[in-house]
Amino acid sequence: MNDKQWQVLADVISGKDVNFLPVGFIIDSPWLPGWARISTLDYFTNDELWFETNKKAVQTFPEVLFLPGFWAEYGMCTEPSAFGAKCVWYENELPYAEKIIQQIEDIDRLAAPEPEKCGLGPFVLNRLKLNRRKIEALGHSIKFAVSRGPLNIASFLMGTTEFLTALRTDTEKVHKLLRIITDFTIRWLRLQKETFDTIDGVLILDDIVGFCGEPDFKEFAKPYLKEIFGCLDVSVKFFHNDAGGKVCAPHLSDIGINMFNFSFEHSLRQMKQWTEGKVVLVGNIPPRDVLAQGSPEQITEKVNEQMQGLDDKTGILFSCGGGMPPGVSSENIRAFIQAVRANN
Repeated sequence: MNDKQWQVLADVISGKDVNFLPVGFIIDSPWLPGWARISTLDYFTNDELWFETNKKAVQTFPEVLFLPGFWAEYGMCTEPSAFGAKCVWYENELPYAEKIIQQIEDIDRLAAPEPEKCGLGPFVLNRLKLNRRKIEALGHSIKFAVSRGPLNIASFLMGTTEFLTALRTDTEKVHKLLRIITDFTIRWLRLQKETFDTIDGVLILDDIVGFCGEPDFKEFAKPYLKEIFGCLDVSVKFFHNDAGGKVCAPHLSDIGINMFNFSFEHSLRQMKQWTEGKVVLVGNIPPRDVLAQGSPEQITEKVNEQMQGLDDKTGILFSCGGGMPPGVSSENIRAFIQAVRANN
């Protein structure tokens, strides 16, 4: 993200009128390799291809705020790998982290790993170090410390069904696991900030939050997320949860979150009401069925539909309800941008 884009983001968060409707997308390995016509495995393993692919995106669409911007990641494997999860790799599919907790007692043998030494974290940092000068030569900089959230990481270590079941059957053990993961996450975010002095934002991604009812959210998610979002003194505190968002929405501001990417199943108008307008919204047309698989005309129709439901268009970064999915064409991105601009 360049300085001008960062200022736009800061202005939107502070409630200023930026005189246009900004567009932004979360982009990473599900979309970038296919769009650039390289294999997923090449994208993960080749520093030059990783850089050139991200460069191509920011230069092809200079008017778009790509979040977090030059994201060094390994799908869902980065954080679970630090705990010793076996990562399974494919040429043109996303990698998968196998669970390491086979029974609830295994939690007692876990300890928070060192992110500077364990798993794929050192590879993430080194990729950014190796490419920092080239990124900055483009006028961009590394702005976000990024991590999967505590419930998301726990679901990979245990299995999603097993973890959600344990919320009811083994409360004490679940809290112990989330305490270990939260301590690791805070250390991981701080390490990123210490490594790159340009960081002024945090992005946490945790879809498992969307599977919790309010009592479970308040007990198992909110306190740990509040610690995580409070661990760094940064301007942008961005949360992604594109599963159910109604339960967490009223709590986001109290957690410290000031920007939220959520499910397309909730309208922008609904989310403004649920967050009481205290959080910048990032959304919100269907990612797969419309942005990826729809025609430019369908994209325009869906954008207009979202716009018609809004009394107030401030505090929104217009996007899709989730990260950029596989298969989105440049033509469809341009159709989205044009549709948003037509509503200025």
